Parts: sequence; structure tokens; C-alpha cells
Amino acid sequence: MINVGVLGATGAVGQHFVQLLADHPWFNLQTLTASERSAGKLYRDVVNWRLDVPFPDTLGDVTVSPTTVKSVKDLDIVFSAIPADIATSIESDIAKAGVGVCSNAASHRMNVDVPLVIPEVNSEHLGLIDVQRDNGCEGFIVTNPNCSTIILAMALKPLLSLAFNKVYVATMQAVSGGGFNGVSAMAIYDNIIPYIGSEEEKMERETQKIMGTFDGSEVIPAPFAVSASCHRVPVIDGHTMAVWLDLETPVNEVKQMFREFSAPFSGLPSQPDKSIYLFDEADRPQPRLDRNRGNGMTVSVGRVREGLRFITMGHNTIRGAAGASILNAELITSKKYL
Repeated sequence: MINVGVLGATGAVGQHFVQLLADHPWFNLQTLTASERSAGKLYRDVVNWRLDVPFPDTLGDVTVSPTTVKSVKDLDIVFSAIPADIATSIESDIAKAGVGVCSNAASHRMNVDVPLVIPEVNSEHLGLIDVQRDNGCEGFIVTNPNCSTIILAMALKPLLSLAFNKVYVATMQAVSGGGFNGVSAMAIYDNIIPYIGSEEEKMERETQKIMGTFDGSEVIPAPFAVSASCHRVPVIDGHTMAVWLDLETPVNEVKQMFREFSAPFSGLPSQPDKSIYLFDEADRPQPRLDRNRGNGMTVSVGRVREGLRFITMGHNTIRGAAGASILNAELITSKKYL
């Protein structure tokens, strides 16, 4: 078994990491870290469990550790759900100590030697792990993108051969994307908030890196531009987005591309049966009905229309966060980078 830990195990994404790793067939979850005020206490006593799944009792009596290199130095992989301002230094220190870091934080996503990976989209970018090691890092850092970027990039991947030049996207993002305390009830009830700090910039930059070309030493950004407008809506989980491409490709041809898309690998425990699910119904996908498809790891697509226009949706805290990091770690393991 591969010994793993979760950094920031009490937060919204951290709880999803714990839930998904509790009975994982490859990974043995040994260490849970959190802030100093939680360190030294039992996990069950400090976590405010808010998921709609039972609390993993097998981990309730784990003593929470402080988020330090010493706490995790004997592990193989840590999954990071800590804030970006904290992650910048601690993730680097952990990687230098010889531990693999699979991070959901934004701190290192755009570093030239750090892979920003969605396994079905750009698994070859894991070659940047070798670049990190050539630069003296004993472990590695691999990041997954922003939650909305993952959903967009997954939906674009089957269409890359169409050579579009511009992507326009308008998001309708769930409140869970802001964390437990991100959006107050009084702010979001009966309301839409047409701004999410730095979200649009992340989508625009990260998509170009993810869909760029790895030349063996660096990633050459994708040749198309992304223009994003991001909005917070009163949905608990599931980011929905409307996408426009500058294409006149027949709708039936585009639908066939979505239907035929499959992952370039198999056998990973978190991998869904279908990475992309295409709806023919005019009123799908919908977050409440479709966010848990493929155990939350499937990205749904629908309303494909001339123009080219379509709707895509995915579970932001599973496919867009914890599940994405875990799938990255499974791919890293299968490619024998540990």
C-alpha cells in the first residue's frame, strides 16, 4: 500500500479527500493535518462534517497533526487542500523532502516546471516531474486546475481537432466552490453574484497551459484564447457553464465527438466509466440531477447547438477538486513516478 496524508483535512475540499480516501484500494490514509488549533485533537472532535455521506468512523480517532514537513516526511504522497498563501512554501518544502504532493491549491499551477494535469486531457505533462527532479527536487508537485477550468477543459478535449481560435464561457458556479464560509446565506439567497475573485483569470490562463504542448522540458500554451465570465449562483454543488466556440461544425459531428471520447488509460480506481456523458434531452445537464454521475467524476454535456454552443456541468468539489487530485495520484502511481 502507498501511504498518504491530507493537508487541511477539516475544510470543505479536505473532507472530500478524507471521504474518497477512507477505503481507497491503493492508498493507505495515515495522516490528517490541520491548523494549530486543531492539531493534537481527534479528527472527529475538530471536523464539522458537512458531506451528505456518513462520517468515516475508521478515521474519527486519528489524531490531527500540524501542517509541517515533519508530520508527513515518511509518507509517499500528500493531498493538499490548504489555502494558496500557506501552500506556496509548505508544498515546496514537502516536495524537497522527498514526498509527492498532489495539490488542489493554486500556488504552483502556473510554475513552468509544475504539471497542471487532468489525466484524460494532458497526462503527458507529467513529464515535468522529471524536470523537477533534474532540478534537485527529491519529491514532486503535481497540481490539478481550478474547479471550473477542469470542467471546461474536459468538455473541450474531444473537440481539439477542430482547431478553434476563441472560447467564450459563462459559468454558473455553486456556493461550495467558495468553501464553508465563502458566501453568506443572505448574500446568495434570491440572488446571483456576477463576480468571483480571480476566477476568470484562472480559467483563461490555466486552460491554455493544460491544453498546451509538452516539448520535453516545458509546456507551450495552446494557440486559442479563452474569455470567461464567472458567476456565483444559489446551487450547493455542481458548476454549470455555457460555452461558445468560433466554429460552424455540424452539430451531429460534434455530438459524435463527445460520444466517442474515452480516457487514454484504464484501471484507475477513481476513473468513471464515462469521463464525458452527452445528454440529448433539451433540459440537461442539471446540477441537482447530474452532479453525482460517475461518483462525481463524470463531466456532463448537453444542448449542443449551431454556433457552436453547448452546456457543460460537473461536480466542483469532487471532479473539480479532491477527486481530480486523487485521479492524478493514481495516474502517477500507474506510471511508476513514486
